[in-house]
Amino acid sequence: MAANITTEKIASQITELRGRKVILAAELARLYGVSTKRLNEQIKRNLSRFPDDFAFRLTEAERDDLRSQIATSKGRGGDRSLPWAFTEHGVIQAANILNSELAIKMGIMVVRVFVAISGLKLALPKIEDSVREAHARLDNHDQVIDAVIGTLKSLSSVDDKRRRKIGFK
Repeated sequence: MAANITTEKIASQITELRGRKVILAAELARLYGVSTKRLNEQIKRNLSRFPDDFAFRLTEAERDDLRSQIATSKGRGGDRSLPWAFTEHGVIQAANILNSELAIKMGIMVVRVFVAISGLKLALPKIEDSVREAHARLDNHDQVIDAVIGTLKSLSSVDDKRRRKIGFK
């Protein structure tokens, strides 16, 4: 299963809630090769390992908002309790409590994706500044090129009659 999972697939499952990048329990359970029920059971048995900055339960409003975004079921066959959301630290902690080889491998992969996303977020302002600076320079180049072309046109329009011919008659 781990061979089929790409970093792009993991990144698409990471969402932002409460100003933090998180992955929901159902997606994490799929990645770890366990049922959501099994993951939730392990979390309940090990609640002390999941402080609020590692994992938190969604509010009803957050769940409803996500449900409308990803078209999940409204009960009957779906989760009847509020889902868990895991930060990058919670992802590793969940892998540790599940204690399977697949969970540990996928936990490392998921954390790498979290770190890559954070790195992109930090680099984004620098990239935006570089693009603005390049755009400003290019605008200036356009003005300089227009001036050079105008000068060349004015020089090439000198009347041929005023020029002295070179060579023998």
